[in-house]
Amino acid sequence: MAKSDRYRERMSRRSVLLLLLSVGLSLMPIRSPAPLVYNPGEGWTYEAVGGVGKWKRETAKEQMAVTQAAYDQHNYTLARKSASRLIRTWPLSDYAPNAQYLVGLCYEAEHEDERAFKAYQLVFEKYPRSDKLADVVQRQYQIGLRFLGGQRFKLLGLVPFLPDMDKTAGMFEKIVASGPYSAVGPSAQLSIGAARDRQKNYPEAVAAYERAADRYHDLPAIAADAQYRAGFAYSKQAQSAGYDQGTAGQAIATFTDFMALFPNDPRVNEAKRIIVVLKEEQSRGNYMIATFYENQKRWNGALIYYNEVLVQGPNSRYASVARERIDQIKKYIAGTPP
Repeated sequence: MAKSDRYRERMSRRSVLLLLLSVGLSLMPIRSPAPLVYNPGEGWTYEAVGGVGKWKRETAKEQMAVTQAAYDQHNYTLARKSASRLIRTWPLSDYAPNAQYLVGLCYEAEHEDERAFKAYQLVFEKYPRSDKLADVVQRQYQIGLRFLGGQRFKLLGLVPFLPDMDKTAGMFEKIVASGPYSAVGPSAQLSIGAARDRQKNYPEAVAAYERAADRYHDLPAIAADAQYRAGFAYSKQAQSAGYDQGTAGQAIATFTDFMALFPNDPRVNEAKRIIVVLKEEQSRGNYMIATFYENQKRWNGALIYYNEVLVQGPNSRYASVARERIDQIKKYIAGTPP
């Protein structure tokens, strides 16, 4: 027999032996000391030896008892797993809304705030008649405040990454959508503006504040706060680089309305101070435009903007220079040497 044939025969025998050994091992009653069990809707979970399935019950009521007991014992993994099974198996039972609520409580207890918020949101979406809605919206609001305060979102749900004001504003938007007139709805609307403010997105911040002022005009504390914050956001936009010249005017108009509507608000004096600063900024902007036209020998344009300096800021530091330049330009136009 050739060497190659003998080699193939040996390899064939080894293959048969390995196959028989594999089949034999698979038939042996061996249990894993630390099995991982997969359940749809729950994912892979660890089950202690001898404990596989022992938490499962035959009725929604019994499953709820397991869920609540696990939560009370701070076994949040088991509580979530039990609650998820209840929701999946008995979605129309009277216990399903509380089970969904407990999922959120478990995530919140484990400092998984983003997941907790989403779990709470499902209570609103799936169980709009739940008696837990008032508590749910309060908990969502507190979660939103933590992210507004700088808490980091987790990358891929695992690693703390960076604060995200887009996501934070989105949370508050969901809170407002779920209950615009709930106990926290007005404050959540203000918080949308605050999130946009922190990312220096002043136009969207103003829009959120103005929406709060309009929607909650019958709540003086909210309306006053919204009006003041809108003016302040306008003023920050006016002082940023490359702003539209009209932004300062919008800020002044907003603060003026604030003072007229809420004359006894303790921030009125601060609003007056900001208006002075804004008018100075307007004068500076008009003055810069006027000098540009003057350097281009476009006299009519220069006169218009120097006059704007005097109209909008007659007492500003640019006013006296503007008056001098107006006199000089008029002499140029008349043909009289300065």
